[in-house]
Amino acid sequence: MTTISSTTPVALDVDGGLARLRLNRPEVSNGLNVELLKALHEAILTCHADPSVRVVLLTGEGRNFCAGGDIHTFESKGADLPDYLREATAWLQLASAALIQLRVPVVTAVQGFAAGGGGLGLVCASDIVVAAESAKFTMAYSKIAASPDGSSSYFLPRLIGLRRSLELHYTNRVLSAREAMEWGLVNRVHPDAEFSGAVHALARELAQGPTLAFGRAKLLFHQSTQESLETQMELEAQAIARIKRAVKSRALKAYLN
Repeated sequence: MTTISSTTPVALDVDGGLARLRLNRPEVSNGLNVELLKALHEAILTCHADPSVRVVLLTGEGRNFCAGGDIHTFESKGADLPDYLREATAWLQLASAALIQLRVPVVTAVQGFAAGGGGLGLVCASDIVVAAESAKFTMAYSKIAASPDGSSSYFLPRLIGLRRSLELHYTNRVLSAREAMEWGLVNRVHPDAEFSGAVHALARELAQGPTLAFGRAKLLFHQSTQESLETQMELEAQAIARIKRAVKSRALKAYLN
């Protein structure tokens, strides 16, 4: 079992193939600051390096998943704010990229608000998103005269379309969990009382699945946005051949041992 202390800005425990990764600043709705983003990047890299991890479950402690950037921290920086924002954005980019590059399923569970580059950005970078009935989703950038970050400008048009993405940014529209599912931002919605149990049941189900095949499929789907049909089909053929060779090799090793 791998464990990162629950007193850190991001808590991580790995048990039975399931890595539970939890944003852990509930007093500020898990608002992002440099310390949290560094800890998030470190925790994701720990998952990358741990061969026992078969699924990652990303959650937020407290009432909200993540309300975006920690505005109170930003306001306290005064003239140093531009430099601080550059550092925070760099760590957010590293964390988002590491999350996307994980070769195991990433399930994100959203309760309360998912907002800004932290909340909505991490939702966009996930593989499967499960929301509580009471969850809300918003970009929140134009409210503070900011442009999108955290990979949201890349993924949102692909997930929900260009015009809906622009509408979310221009109007600060808040989507309910059901609306987010209808738009393609969320996979599943559960009543609040059933939410936690349903999320963990899904994570445990995926942890029992074919991890190698999941990882290859994830890579193929991401590659498909920039490859031709012919190239993509060749990549598919190569991937399935590698999987079968790996499975055969493991079966032979188990037989010989």
